[in-house]
Amino acid sequence: MNNTVNAEKLHIGFFGMRNAGKSSLVNSITNQNISIVSSVKGTTTDPVKKAMELLPLGPVVIVDTPGLDDEGELGELRIEKAKRVLSTINIAILVVDSIVGKTKLDEELIANFKEKNLPYIVVYNKCDLLEKRENLSDNEIYVSSVNKENIEELKEKIGEFAKDLENRKRIVGDLLETGDIVVLVIPIDESAPKGRLILPQQQTMRDILDSNCSFVACQETELEATLNALSKKPKLVITDSQVFEKVAKIVPENILLTSFSILFARYKGNLEELVKGAEALKNLSNNSKVLIAEGCTHHRQCNDIGTVKMPKWIEEFTGSKPQFTFTSGTEFPSDVSNFELIIHCGGCMVTEQEMKYRMETAKKAKIPMVNYGIAISTMHGILERSLKPFQNISHKQ
Repeated sequence: MNNTVNAEKLHIGFFGMRNAGKSSLVNSITNQNISIVSSVKGTTTDPVKKAMELLPLGPVVIVDTPGLDDEGELGELRIEKAKRVLSTINIAILVVDSIVGKTKLDEELIANFKEKNLPYIVVYNKCDLLEKRENLSDNEIYVSSVNKENIEELKEKIGEFAKDLENRKRIVGDLLETGDIVVLVIPIDESAPKGRLILPQQQTMRDILDSNCSFVACQETELEATLNALSKKPKLVITDSQVFEKVAKIVPENILLTSFSILFARYKGNLEELVKGAEALKNLSNNSKVLIAEGCTHHRQCNDIGTVKMPKWIEEFTGSKPQFTFTSGTEFPSDVSNFELIIHCGGCMVTEQEMKYRMETAKKAKIPMVNYGIAISTMHGILERSLKPFQNISHKQ
């Protein structure tokens, strides 16, 4: 489990009214005291996340949320946090008190599930207190957190939904054939973490190996020598976006070239939409407001790509000085209407659901969005070349 990054794990969210038994159910399913259980309404005040191994599903992230009928000004904030979780999970579990039945708020939440095309299961908890049980649909089940009735059956039902999510998109494997060689260009500068590679590089390497292909990794300063040393022409060169321009001058035109960030634009988001967003770079001016957003929270170096290099490249490309706003981690704003353009990182540390939520937020506000790799290749005049590896692959995900 520890070898699987949280962004790649199945996220299961538990929702419902206060005292429906969400926390008790979470503890029963996981056989752990993940959430505090109390007869007092509103014990769970913030979403509680726990990464764990849940058989038969494997590595998952369990998210227990506050009750949707919380009260007061603070309660409203908690409800907003609970609903925000919908944009980060893969499967929703709606916990209903069997004695009370579904409430109006429960029905509204189900409508939200359907709007987001989110697989969901309605769990009628406290069934041990029922005198009579009704017939349920396929995505509904009676359970009891007290006597563990149907807990294993619920886990199996969750597993059935999970199987539909297993055919995940590939990072690069669908662009390769068995035996292909890929060259990975990985700069080691002051922004590179000490003693390790960053996540997109690791995941790309694993996907190449899973495709029965091999890779050679080097810095941009060794790229030309590496290419000359290979007896077989590589199928593809994948570079860190920061050295895109330099690498493009070295790699011959008859070798396909792209970046880790562009691969992740397709893997986590919608490549076609992000490419369209690059057009807005040409229209930026001194009065333009640009949001530069990252999915992770890392220590920013003196030559940080998001806060230093990207603004500098934009100013050089546009000949203007737009106004930049920077966010990281979960800080992505729910209202982006005051921005003229959103530039996002590759999104390796957020779930696919979260990345799609951010893109949908921008789309609803009619604000163009682009990611680092596409923006950089556009500003360096090599976007068309960097998209050639995908010409026979649909950009629409």
